[in-house]
Amino acid sequence: MNLLVLSGGRHPYEESTPVLEGFLTGAGHEVNVTEDASILADADAMNDYDALVFNTMRAGDDAMTREQQAGMTRFINDGKGFVCIHIAGCASADWPEYYDITGGGWLLSDSYHPPYGKFEVNITDADSPGAAGISDFETNDELYMGIEFKDGNDVFMTGDSEDGTWIWRGEETFMPGGTFPLGWTRQFGNGKVFVTLLGHNGLSFETPEFQRVVLNGIDWTTS
Repeated sequence: MNLLVLSGGRHPYEESTPVLEGFLTGAGHEVNVTEDASILADADAMNDYDALVFNTMRAGDDAMTREQQAGMTRFINDGKGFVCIHIAGCASADWPEYYDITGGGWLLSDSYHPPYGKFEVNITDADSPGAAGISDFETNDELYMGIEFKDGNDVFMTGDSEDGTWIWRGEETFMPGGTFPLGWTRQFGNGKVFVTLLGHNGLSFETPEFQRVVLNGIDWTTS
């Protein structure tokens, strides 16, 4: 498949995007990596791609323009694929409707997570296209909590955490435990949307099961 990967923003993408590009090309995909979101507003250029992969944070100074937002929406609504990784699901302040595409994700003011570390990821729907070839696994990553979460998401992957108090934004913060969604599929118009909240840094991307999850997302959204 011909894939457009949008990278860049306030995360260690200099670590993760080269790993992403490597395993996508290793699986036989044609990959174009860019940090320039202007291509999203170019319908003719976007028509060359089968799916859009977001490994990027497009909020604050990196927020997309109205034209780029409209181009991305049109691309997915018309039937192309969208794979959204980690904080790429975070909506900018001027585009809360983005969550209608992703089905949810990080909230700039309200979301939080325990310190980066090792935890178990549980496959909760083995029949999901996102779970093909994968069973429960361990990874080094962030376990997102307090996210936006919409109706219509078919969750296939979760993580558990116990109650705990950690430093968050300079203050001791109590974080209630529970089971938290880490991957889901959904429809947007005629397009398929695949979201994983995993994928903080290069080490996270090195996890073989994480790579399989992303490749499953490519396969499903372009099928």
